[in-house]
Amino acid sequence: MAAIDWSVGALIHELQRLGIDGDTLICFTSDNGSRVAGEGGSNGPLRGTKRETWEGGMRLPLLARWPGHIQAGQVSGEICASIDLLPTFCALAGAKLPRRRIDGRDLSGVLLRGESLPERPFFYYKMDDLEAVRLGRWKRHVRKDFKPFTALYDLEADIGETTDVAARHPEIVARLDAVLQTCREDLGDQATGMPGANCRPIGTVPDPKPLTAYDPAHPYLVAFYDLTEAG
Repeated sequence: MAAIDWSVGALIHELQRLGIDGDTLICFTSDNGSRVAGEGGSNGPLRGTKRETWEGGMRLPLLARWPGHIQAGQVSGEICASIDLLPTFCALAGAKLPRRRIDGRDLSGVLLRGESLPERPFFYYKMDDLEAVRLGRWKRHVRKDFKPFTALYDLEADIGETTDVAARHPEIVARLDAVLQTCREDLGDQATGMPGANCRPIGTVPDPKPLTAYDPAHPYLVAFYDLTEAG
């Protein structure tokens, strides 16, 4: 945390020194979910840990700073994902999106004016298994760790996913099960053997060249729990 605090401060200082602070949008986000393995992390009051599709394994913050454009202290609970950053940055820069299907959506109205987004489902995958979907306040689970698991949670009333309310809301269950089926047909689902009509190959760069090189004389920062995985 001390290293992050220092580096963000150094970045802002340099932007101010160059006179471009007011022309620069800074977005700060993080990896998802603490492993809760004695490293100081906590996902409370959310349920679950990293590598799980409980909310504790999925949620992360997005902090945005742009003096003169984003109101200080503004808070939004809109559901977004990192796939939304590309269309957002393109919109703010006046750039055109690539001529291909883009799954993300423009968040500039949320950042600049605190607008709400049209409701859309958020899907939770573990590897290629579709495990859950969230739509608004409701989250429907259908698998967990490659095994069947069904439940419905009201995240507005029960952010910790402690009380299954599926029996009380069969109409919500049916609606979300239909949304899940649409996702399977679109993106695929290993558990049900559906390949997905719109799965696309990953993007590649022809003749790629590294942008950086390892310098053994340079002091690198690494999380202490990753030291055994170095190299």
